[in-house]
Formats: sequence, C-alpha cells, structure tokens
Amino acid sequence: MTLWQAVVLGLVQGLTEFLPVSSSGHLRVLEVATGVHTPGVFVEVALHVATLGSVLVVYGARLWAIARGVLARRPAELRTAGLLALATLPAGVIGVAFHRQVEAAASLLLVGTGFLVTGFMNWSTRRLAGSRPEPTVGVAVGIGFAQALAAVFRGVSRSGSTVCAALWGGLGPAAAAEFSFLLAVPVIAGAALVEGRHMVVSVAAVGAVPLAVSFALAFASGIWSIRFLVTLLQRGRFYRFAPYNWTVGVLTIVYALWRG
Repeated sequence: MTLWQAVVLGLVQGLTEFLPVSSSGHLRVLEVATGVHTPGVFVEVALHVATLGSVLVVYGARLWAIARGVLARRPAELRTAGLLALATLPAGVIGVAFHRQVEAAASLLLVGTGFLVTGFMNWSTRRLAGSRPEPTVGVAVGIGFAQALAAVFRGVSRSGSTVCAALWGGLGPAAAAEFSFLLAVPVIAGAALVEGRHMVVSVAAVGAVPLAVSFALAFASGIWSIRFLVTLLQRGRFYRFAPYNWTVGVLTIVYALWRG
C-alpha cells in the first residue's frame, strides 16, 4: 500500500463511516473510478478497528455507564442495553447470512441508487423535531431494520438510516445521534470479526508506515465526523446532506452507464 492510498483510504473510511453518505458506497466508487482499493482483509479490519476507536472516544463514558448499570441490574441501563441488542439483531442476522451476496451485489448502478435513497431519507428529516430521550421497543426495531437495509444495499448509509429512523420515531437530535453511534459499536466490531476470520496478518506486505497513517487518519477523522454530525443534528441541519448524496448518486449512475 502506498502512502497516497493510505491517506485516501483512511480519510474516506473515517469520514464516511459516520456521516450519512455511505462508506461502503464511497469505497466502491473510489475503487472503480481510481483503482484505489483496500489492499487485503488485514487493512479492512484495521480501519474498522480505527473507526470503532472513534466511537469509543466520543461515547466511551456512556458505554461504560451502561455496562456498570447492567452489572448492577439498574432498570434504566438494562432497558437501554436491551433496546440496543434488539436494534442490532436484524443487521447482525443479515450480515452473517448474506455476507457474500452483499459483497457481490456492488454494481455502480445499485450503489448510485443507494446514494439517491440516502439523500431522500436525509431530506425527509427537515421538519422533524422530536424530544424523546430513548426509543420505544417498536422504534428500536424500526431502527434495526433501517440498519439492515444499509447492510444489504451499498450506497445506503448506515448512520443515515439509523439516525433518520430514530428521528422519525420521535427521538430528539442528541438522542438519535447517541443511539445510532452506540449501535455502531456491535456492528463495526461484528464486521471486523466477519472479515477477520480469513485474515492473514502481514504488516510487512502492507507497509508499517502507510498502515499507521491510514489507521491514524481513520481514527481522527472518525472522531471529527461524529462530533460534526451531532452538531448539525442539534442545529436541525441533518437534511443538508441530501444534495450531496443526490449529486454523488447521479454522477455514479451516469458514470456506470457511460462505462457500459
């Protein structure tokens, strides 16, 4: 892996993993359009670990509070943990059962369509102003299926789907962001485990310096993108990602048709 590839992959992974613009879609477009792709499972797992670290930095205190509450059997934390488990289940089942099919269904036409769908989801939140601090059981299930949709279709953003579903369910902006990012922990960790089953650790083949640069950029840009998204949500500007997704979606579809 060259240093240039490391910079591009680290930034794309860190920024698009948490902003509602689809990391898998961007990585697929990047691979086809420029030839820059993740060089092996080891690097994929490393970048997933980096973005997982970003969530733990921003929401680590909250996760620790939930874990302590569960161990102490406090009702509030037990309920939160149960809701997160419930919302994780649909994407977890689909991710394990259909991992190979999802990887194969990565045509640029489908990816471009996924970007358009994400844009419309973003736009649909422009007049929502919920206030619930936590989802109901029904809303948690809905968030889980929204996440499952993103797991199946490249170009459909995981964070965009879950945040939109949370806002549709009446959650306040900060609560929607928190639930979405807490939900990212088992999903990202699960993806790393699924990919890591066949991982061959070869730092020498990848290059220690490019790997460290890519990891650091994914980690740092991941922290920035989480905080940036939360700020936009609190200001009621989440819908402003819609034009970007529409533009990328149209360009991706046009490029796919042009390539034949």
